[in-house]
Amino acid sequence: MRRPRRLAAVLTAVLALVLPVAACGSSADGAGAEKVRFGYIADFSGAAVLAAADKQGLWAKHGLEPELKVFTNGPLQIQALGSGDIDFGYIGSGAAWLPASGRARIIAPNMLGQADRVITHADSGITSVAGLKGRRIGVPEGTSGDMILELALKKAGLTGKDVEKVNMDPSTVVTAFSSGQIDAAAIWYPLIDTIKKNAPDLVELTKSEDYYPELSFPSSFVARNDLVKDGPATVSKVLKVIQEANDWVAAHTAEAEQLTAAFVKAPAEQFKGASAVTKILPTAELARLTEDGSVAGWYKGLADIFVTMGKLTESPDPATYYTADLYRSAASG
Repeated sequence: MRRPRRLAAVLTAVLALVLPVAACGSSADGAGAEKVRFGYIADFSGAAVLAAADKQGLWAKHGLEPELKVFTNGPLQIQALGSGDIDFGYIGSGAAWLPASGRARIIAPNMLGQADRVITHADSGITSVAGLKGRRIGVPEGTSGDMILELALKKAGLTGKDVEKVNMDPSTVVTAFSSGQIDAAAIWYPLIDTIKKNAPDLVELTKSEDYYPELSFPSSFVARNDLVKDGPATVSKVLKVIQEANDWVAAHTAEAEQLTAAFVKAPAEQFKGASAVTKILPTAELARLTEDGSVAGWYKGLADIFVTMGKLTESPDPATYYTADLYRSAASG
């Protein structure tokens, strides 16, 4: 008769231990939080906002649990959005033709890029963009580097057919320029800092700022088309995270550089000064510029360039791919 009593006592003790552990496990796993899959690029513009959101606890604040995945470029993220592998992502200005062509929706402008350059060797004899005619130029196709090259050539009265464009991935551009395999390159900082280690006297023929404010080069956060259509509440929560994190970055740029380096597990010196080649606008300013049509103008300007580059057959109305109303609503909420 004693054995059943002992068994009952043991079971009671076990349950007393197990139940609290289960409850704690549920809470630690973020029960009740909505999971979102978010792609990004491991550079300052692509990761600073996510690093700040993580540091400030903004995901949990807005009832979200992020699953972050790093990518090497924007087009790969657009592809992942289309296949349903991620819900949100980040693209540079050079990939903005993809949402403009209907493959995703832009939910928020990010930083304005000012890092792109067309560079040449000091001893190349090239002193202007016009001097690039007939020369061999390394450029990552479909990137902001490709875009600034097209702008520079057009301004100089040239086209892509007047030069020898050599499509290379960014790291190959660095190697090819440093070893003298190409006459010039259309590339960006911080990669140019790496090039300068071997070619400290390189010449910058043109830069992003040369086209501002007539043209701006915003990076952007994007979302799946179906998610914007069927889950606007989720998009709004993500926008609040992005906007609050953006404001922290704008107010703490030096600290944001260090935080981003730690977030992507890179040496701190690799990100030092990264904010100097970007223009970071606070959310209130971005909301105002969205309201007065300036942000739409940025995207329209990019789309016009993409038509020239052959990426788009026509320049669509940004209202078809930038969710301005959702951005403004989240900013005012």
